[in-house]
Amino acid sequence: MLMKDVRAPDAVPMLSRGKHRHPGKGACFMELASFLAGGRWSDHPVCTHPLLAGVARLVNDNTSDAGRQQLAGLVPSVIGLVSADLRVDARIALRLATAALPVVAAERQCAMAVSVLACDHMLAVLDGRSPDTLEKRSQEALAQAPRATRWAGKFTRGVPAASAAAFRRRVAPHAVRSAVEGVAATCTPHRDRLLRALLVDAIEECAAWVGREEGRRDARSSGAGRS
Repeated sequence: MLMKDVRAPDAVPMLSRGKHRHPGKGACFMELASFLAGGRWSDHPVCTHPLLAGVARLVNDNTSDAGRQQLAGLVPSVIGLVSADLRVDARIALRLATAALPVVAAERQCAMAVSVLACDHMLAVLDGRSPDTLEKRSQEALAQAPRATRWAGKFTRGVPAASAAAFRRRVAPHAVRSAVEGVAATCTPHRDRLLRALLVDAIEECAAWVGREEGRRDARSSGAGRS
C-alpha cells in the first residue's frame, strides 16, 4: 500500500524538535497529531499506536530543521492507527530493522542484525511459523550484511526468546531506536529522505494490519447480521 501525504490544515504549529508545552511553542510530529485529532495536547496521544508514535518522535527529532517540514503531510495518516496486537509491534520493528541494516555503519550492523533476528523470531512465534525459516524481507536484509549476520547468529544461539511483554517493552522500541539513530548517523546527504522513508514504512505496516483487523470485524458483524 502506498502512503500519500495528506495536506494538513492551515494555521497549525510548525514542526520542531522535542516536546512543547503548548502549540504556541511549536509542535513535534506527535503533538501535531494530537492537535489535529482534537485530543489532549501530548507527544504520546492515544490516537496512535505507541510504537508507531515512538518512530514518529525519533524521526522528527533526528531530521534536520529544513527536512522536518516535509514530514507534516504525513501527520494525519497516523491518527486512528491503534491496535493491541503484538504483531503490529513486531511488524513495525522488523520493517525498520531490515530497512536500516544495509544502510547503517558497519559498527552498528551487528546490533541491527540481532534486531532483525529477534523480531522475525517473535513473528514466527505469533504466526505459528518455524523460527528456523526467516521471512523473505529478513533474508534479503541479512544477506547484505553477511559478517554482521554471522555474528548475530552466534550471539543469539541458545538465547531464549523474549516474552511478549518484554518484546513490547524493550526489544521492539530498542530495534526502532537503533534503526532511526543508525540511519541518522550515516554520512550521506540523503539522511532526511531515508528517515522519512522509515516513518512511511512504519505507517504502512501499522495501517495494513489495522485495516485487516477492521475487515475481520466488519466480516463478523455482517455474518452476525445475517444469522
